[in-house]
Amino acid sequence: MSTENLPQSPGQPPRKPRVAVVCGGRSSEHGISVVTAGAVLRAIDRTKYDVLPIGITRDGRWALTADEPERMAITDRRTPSVEELAESHEGGVVLPVDPTNREVVYSEPGSVPKALGEVDVVFPVLHGPYGEDGTLQGLLELSGVPYVGSGVLASAVGQDKEYMKRVFTSFGLEVGPYVVIRPREWERDQAAARKKIVDFAGEHGWPLFVKPARAGSSIGITKVDDLAGLDEAITEAQRHDPKILVEAAVRGREIECGVLEFEDGPRASVPAEIPPPDTHAYYDFDAKYIDSTPGIVPAPLTDEQTAEVQRLAVLAFEAASCEGLVRADFFLAEDGKFVINEINTMPGFTPISMYPQMWQASGISYPELVDRLIQAALNRSTGLR
Repeated sequence: MSTENLPQSPGQPPRKPRVAVVCGGRSSEHGISVVTAGAVLRAIDRTKYDVLPIGITRDGRWALTADEPERMAITDRRTPSVEELAESHEGGVVLPVDPTNREVVYSEPGSVPKALGEVDVVFPVLHGPYGEDGTLQGLLELSGVPYVGSGVLASAVGQDKEYMKRVFTSFGLEVGPYVVIRPREWERDQAAARKKIVDFAGEHGWPLFVKPARAGSSIGITKVDDLAGLDEAITEAQRHDPKILVEAAVRGREIECGVLEFEDGPRASVPAEIPPPDTHAYYDFDAKYIDSTPGIVPAPLTDEQTAEVQRLAVLAFEAASCEGLVRADFFLAEDGKFVINEINTMPGFTPISMYPQMWQASGISYPELVDRLIQAALNRSTGLR
């Protein structure tokens, strides 16, 4: 659906496409999602699009939120929330699960439901489970509403680090050593599960990184230097996900690369390097978002290395059947090979986030990037494709 071909009422002038920017959600990354939404709302061309901001609270209620990007920023080292931005603490937004009707309805207890108009495309900036993992994408597929980013399968693969690595391996991408502890495995025999990790450390050495298998933004990750810190790291990871992933450290440089889908297929941005932060043990949540450790864009790589990481980033995009956008994260190992760590199907999208910075350095500004993603979604059908 192009912007010139939107459904119109007879005799009415052409209307602008309506973009619903959906943020927040039930995951640990709620606050970062709200920050991302603020940046997207600030960048959307209001002469070209109508905008409907929708937030999902931490308990899962869909709320109509204020269109006030300045309130959606990190303040005093604290991330914002949908609860603070919601226009009502009781009202709710309903997206119809009916592909013949895109009318969004708002209702409050004791009041007549109010129609908010049709939504032509959704820009879902949720991070983590219950949003970035295919669940919201499935709802939008049922509703027949186009949306920015990857579909159900790619979103699910991009969220689950175990199956992401399995897919990458099957396509010839090199991944680092890892071991998975599933919930039933832990519940059945904690001692055996712990021994599995200890044996893994015996084979690959310390430190290990213990992380939730289905989370992002470096939330719940602990760098474990020896056996003494293992139990606490497992507990912290399981606070965010009962399934945990344990990775061996890969010695090398952290390199990231953005992928954006163009009319002729996906292309890679110039890569960036994430230098080791001075005040953090690794590139954790605080280093990324609170203290804003700067990346190096473009990364100081040889032409051959740049071309190779761009090739691998596009391969990862294709391997997981991604659409729209992806940030691919690699290690440039000491032996000169690139090892893929993960992809993000909806990466951090604030102006200081690495994905927009890499495209800025590649010649595409933040507002143009947002516009390209919306246009691509409008021109892509839902359903099997």
